[in-house]
Amino acid sequence: MFGLTRRQVLGWLAASALAGCTQSQQTDPPLPMGAPLPKVANQDAPAADVGDVPATFQVKFETTKGEFVIEVHRDWSPHGAARFYELVKIGFYDDCRFFRVMPGFMAQWGIHGDPKVMEKWGEANIPDDRPSGTNRQSNTRGMVTFAKSGQPNSRSTQIFASYVNNSRLDPDGFTPFGRVLSGMEVLESLNSKYGEEASHQQGRIQEQGNAYLDKAFPGLDSIKKASFIGPESSPAEGEKP
Repeated sequence: MFGLTRRQVLGWLAASALAGCTQSQQTDPPLPMGAPLPKVANQDAPAADVGDVPATFQVKFETTKGEFVIEVHRDWSPHGAARFYELVKIGFYDDCRFFRVMPGFMAQWGIHGDPKVMEKWGEANIPDDRPSGTNRQSNTRGMVTFAKSGQPNSRSTQIFASYVNNSRLDPDGFTPFGRVLSGMEVLESLNSKYGEEASHQQGRIQEQGNAYLDKAFPGLDSIKKASFIGPESSPAEGEKP
């Protein structure tokens, strides 16, 4: 930079910094957002009592690509663990599509294939969890977290599993509630052809369900069944989503 004036040097440094920020913004994948935050949450959807949820439990997901197991820790995210527990118990995730799969980022699912079910649950938001100390976990590879909008207390049913270290999400209320105990290779083999195309159509997915996804995005992998490993049963006898 010999021969440049002080003003030229400062201008060059500022331009370089701006270019660096722009490049970072372009390379960072977009946040794993859920449905837009409703004006009023649906109070009719049941909510699990955190105290009724086991301290730890495991859930097996049988998918079109194989099986994977998630181990949940209630202390990591009490409200998140309780919501996941109740959704698995009633069979909510059965036949759900992996509608957003982005290699180098994450896989996301949790929109029910029946619009009537989503009408009940899509607006049943839960409070944010912000644990401290040893219970505070980061969105590293294999961690499982609820998606949310940019607003607080906007988690409902959508979850995602991180393929890589996504700790940049930590400050924004993305609190992991579990981890992939086995089958990470299954999650990484999910059909990623459509990337996040389907996620831009969440309104239509919730209104038309799997009928829309199967027509507009054929070939998406799906969950055959999600069930507890151990004494729990899924869904509970006589219960429906």
